[in-house]
Amino acid sequence: MALQILSATLGGIDARLISVQIDSQRGIHDFSIVGLGDKAVQESIDRIDAAVRQSGFSAPSLQHKKYIVNLAPADIKKEGSGYDLPIAIAYLIESGQIPAKFSPTGLMIGELSLDGTLGHTNGVLAATMLAESNNIKEIIVPLCNAQEASAVDGINVIGAQTLKDVISHLVGTKIIPVTISSPANRVAKIGESSFAHIRGQYAAKRAMIVAAAGGHNILMIGTPGSGKTLLARAIIDLLPPLSRRESIEVGKIHSAAGLLRGPVHELPRPFCSPHHTASPVAIIGGGTAIRPGQISLAHRGVLFLDEIPEFPRNCLEALRQPLEDGVVTVARASGAATLPAKFMLIGAMNPCPCGNFGDSNTQCICTQHAITKYRKRISGPLLDRIDIRVYVGREDIKAPESSNDIEGICASIQKARELQFARLAPFGLITNSEISHKTIDRLCKMESSAKNLLDGATNRKRLSLRSYHKIQKIARTIADLDGADCIGDKHIAEALALRAESSDESVLAH
Repeated sequence: MALQILSATLGGIDARLISVQIDSQRGIHDFSIVGLGDKAVQESIDRIDAAVRQSGFSAPSLQHKKYIVNLAPADIKKEGSGYDLPIAIAYLIESGQIPAKFSPTGLMIGELSLDGTLGHTNGVLAATMLAESNNIKEIIVPLCNAQEASAVDGINVIGAQTLKDVISHLVGTKIIPVTISSPANRVAKIGESSFAHIRGQYAAKRAMIVAAAGGHNILMIGTPGSGKTLLARAIIDLLPPLSRRESIEVGKIHSAAGLLRGPVHELPRPFCSPHHTASPVAIIGGGTAIRPGQISLAHRGVLFLDEIPEFPRNCLEALRQPLEDGVVTVARASGAATLPAKFMLIGAMNPCPCGNFGDSNTQCICTQHAITKYRKRISGPLLDRIDIRVYVGREDIKAPESSNDIEGICASIQKARELQFARLAPFGLITNSEISHKTIDRLCKMESSAKNLLDGATNRKRLSLRSYHKIQKIARTIADLDGADCIGDKHIAEALALRAESSDESVLAH
């Protein structure tokens, strides 16, 4: 019977079990790998040959046998170099260089260098989560990946530096210790906050505080040099550190993308700011081998689109489903994958092509047709999915430096998030922005006068049902900042002011 060792392959950001099988027979030397492996998998033959030889064992090229390795299931495309380690171990057992009585258990993954050391491998966190779900108690990974694998409880993580270390562990002559740093209680670096040093912009700052507290999307409209980009980047100062649940979600995505280089619990809030020349695949995700795009890398963090009208129309329209559902389903001929995409969208734009429309100190040179054409680059359905819209005026930049109590602001945001989590946890949600239309009336209760105020504004401004719900959720966040149990008149009034319609001259013309 052919020997089998368990490994894993990535599909999107999720791992799937792969059985590495090997068989041999006498004959002229041959070492082949079947099972729909890509170029990196086929090249592993040479890496394994050198690594085995450098580790003091007889290499496959020196054996007068025919070896065949099968990566099962054979109808799933296998990619990457993570199969090097299980194939090498399978060969050493099959060739009798590891005691035949030994039968490997658990799951192993890792890339081999020519000298036998194990290099960083993508998707280790997803593979560890797969092991947990399949009741596999041990996983062997490269030592540099051991910290990320340790984020999953109940799994014995073996971090190996070389192929010889793995062999020593398997035959019981050496147990490889893995030092796991314990999670620390992280706090925001309030003393270094750039948000405190932004001059003026009190209305925009308030909008940012509300957005940070509830995870709401926000669009800033203003003249060049008014501080839109600085405000967007400063919002990271206001967001609380990732929770354990959020850290694992984010770590799994970054591990699959090959961007995770440390303990999962030390990950900061993601902040992605792609250039407007980025392709739809780079923004949304996909490719021949489906990989996460910028919206997934920004999961539980911020996606900042500076000069948002300059992005291609198909990129912007592709954001509509993720903004509504919090996930994006990427379908290709080779398969489909559903990637998480619960991010805060922050957009920044000028009010017109020259940027001076509405500025009392500088004359706009754009025609009405050019202004209308520029604004229409952001479609109505996309604009309707953006919760908060705020004007950022240039006239405020001469104001004195803000004396805001940043420590107090961060504490109020943290408190508001805790209230939301307590209320939303039974529904599997974290922030108010995630509330669906099915539960909004239960989770966003309004006083009768507040409901009358919102109904009147809806009829007067002809708001869509989505806008109605967005205002409810913004008001719920404002109430959380105030520590109020129920949404009142003042909360609805401020939410209405923060969600000015695109046709409202107070926003686009100020």
